[in-house]
Amino acid sequence: MQIKQFIISIFDTGNGQEELNKFLRGYRVLSIKEELVSNADGGYWCYSIRYLPSSRTGNSKKVDYKEVLDAATFKKFSGLRVCRKKIADDEQLPAFAVFTDAELSKIASLKELTTQKMRAIKGVGEKKVEKYGKLLIDCFNK
Repeated sequence: MQIKQFIISIFDTGNGQEELNKFLRGYRVLSIKEELVSNADGGYWCYSIRYLPSSRTGNSKKVDYKEVLDAATFKKFSGLRVCRKKIADDEQLPAFAVFTDAELSKIASLKELTTQKMRAIKGVGEKKVEKYGKLLIDCFNK
């Protein structure tokens, strides 16, 4: 997680707002804190943004897993996404913070799922396994 701050004058002609909006469109934002500050020089909106660094480039396209995975694996993948959504809703997190689609596609491709196999997947660390491993294994075996 990273943090970026923007300070935009209340008299901004749109340049500061556009820079902020461009940044927001380019990253996965976790939270935004805004505060109106005034001093002798005038008023300013201060935005503190917590975000995940983007590994995407402007030319990359979103993966269509229905085309990439075979029918049986895609069915398993879809079930895991439903499970992930429930976990994310319960934890009040964005779904990608629980497991990304890339992680779920690798999990769905496995013949059987164990915590050891889960840890071997890039991006799935010990904390994810501890928090969500049992729930995901239960969903996988349905």
